[in-house]
Amino acid sequence: MLLTLTACSSALRWVPEYHVVKPGDTLYSIAWYYRIDYRTLARWNGLGDGSLIRPGQKIRLTGPGASAGASAPGRPPAPAAGAKSRPPPVKKSVPADVAPPGNWRWPVGGKVVKAFGQSPGTQSGIQIAGRLRQPVVAAADGVVVYAGSGLVGYAQLLIIKHNATYLSAYGYNDSLLVKEGDRVRRGQKVARVGEGPGQRPLLHFEIRKNGRPVDPIRYLPAR
Repeated sequence: MLLTLTACSSALRWVPEYHVVKPGDTLYSIAWYYRIDYRTLARWNGLGDGSLIRPGQKIRLTGPGASAGASAPGRPPAPAAGAKSRPPPVKKSVPADVAPPGNWRWPVGGKVVKAFGQSPGTQSGIQIAGRLRQPVVAAADGVVVYAGSGLVGYAQLLIIKHNATYLSAYGYNDSLLVKEGDRVRRGQKVARVGEGPGQRPLLHFEIRKNGRPVDPIRYLPAR
């Protein structure tokens, strides 16, 4: 079995060649967990929009033809020895559906107690202090693509797709106020704060761009 080393929100872990779908899994939750763009995952597995995955199905987590020692998902392989370097690709204009930073808002009003990359638990997001059962709001307009507790370590987790480029995730929730498939508006109540590490009321918040975690502070308004 091919294993690839990658980082998750809690620690380094080995990524298997396949993921076996469990009840409650969605294409987005699988892609989110392994830090792979959901479109790449769908393409590798011929899944279309991913709505037809079923429990017991094997989902390939590496590109067709990948072999042992392949680069981690989302990271281009190193050029072969002696290969001619290619000029950098021409940057394309930003797609119209990309949410600009000004469209985001804070999901809760508490203090950031762990910054992006500051600890093993924030390698993919930030931790924001809150009050137990305080409302959590959507950071931008979007569609709920995962709502559940199937991903260990995040309690009740919510993932919202904002467009083809951006997802946001809200973890450690005590309860969820929306379900998969719901359209939500920026500022709409979507969950209630639960307990994070140390039994402290916390929200784990992430923004992912093309499947890769980015620092939410770069997108959220200054305060």
